[in-house]
Amino acid sequence: MMVKAAAYLMFMAALAFAQDAGSVPTFRSDVSLVKVDVQVTTDTGMNIGDLQQGDFVVYDEGEREQVLHFGSEHEPMSMLLLLDVSASMTKSLSAIASVTRQALSQLHPGDKVALMVFSERTKLVEPYTTDFARIREQIVDSIYKRMTGEGTVLNESILEAAGYAKANAPAGRKAIVVVTDNQSLRFGASDEDVLRAVDTTGATLNAILVGAPQQPIRQARYANPSVTTPDVHAFARRTGGEAMDSSDVGASFQRIVERIRTRYTLDYAPPASESGAYRHIGVELSPEARQKYPGAIVQARTGYYK
Repeated sequence: MMVKAAAYLMFMAALAFAQDAGSVPTFRSDVSLVKVDVQVTTDTGMNIGDLQQGDFVVYDEGEREQVLHFGSEHEPMSMLLLLDVSASMTKSLSAIASVTRQALSQLHPGDKVALMVFSERTKLVEPYTTDFARIREQIVDSIYKRMTGEGTVLNESILEAAGYAKANAPAGRKAIVVVTDNQSLRFGASDEDVLRAVDTTGATLNAILVGAPQQPIRQARYANPSVTTPDVHAFARRTGGEAMDSSDVGASFQRIVERIRTRYTLDYAPPASESGAYRHIGVELSPEARQKYPGAIVQARTGYYK
């Protein structure tokens, strides 16, 4: 309780300083808080965008936590697009390029987008920028310049994307969006390696999976896990993101950008615990909010490494 109280006092002091400086009130301290991006939709998939801080209840290992900072779509966001540019993806990338301008128009002033591409290796094509027209040009260019080989190493590419986002993403909400046909095997990076790396960025991992719907991975069926495809649905679920199986990539891209932009952010001080331990998070609507939206579906990261 003393740790949480100290974190709260530092938060209030930082907030008062920002207000005195005439700037937008934001959380500015070195306190390491747990950041939880939350998506709330109706049972028909429509976004619910009018919730407030008191409408959420957050648990850490079953214990209710005090939310120290609440953000909505007004908080700046950085999005990293990670695109599979293997030969089988040409048609899908063309569909994304054709709707990029419209999809990114849903972002707000101050939001930034970066672009990385991969097949058998990963390449940063465009650092974080507000020039969304440039992002579209680079997507089109990347379709035809096969500079990253012919294979597909998804896990290794997500690890590189997470490392780049951690080092370069501006303060605020973060998201990684992967577009792939998931025709990849594990090599040097396990799924748990990926989840740990993404967890350290505080980002959600979202995916558009091109082609026929993919079945959940059953690792126990394989003596050698490296011969199975990465479990992208698990990546999204664990980080609070979303994975879409899509036959209409352009429409899915627009939809996923909209959903990322309209998420909520809840920050709280982590309880004292052993370093390196995995802690489980639960996010629910308050009884009052649940009464207002009885069929609401809440998606959030399921845990974090201390």
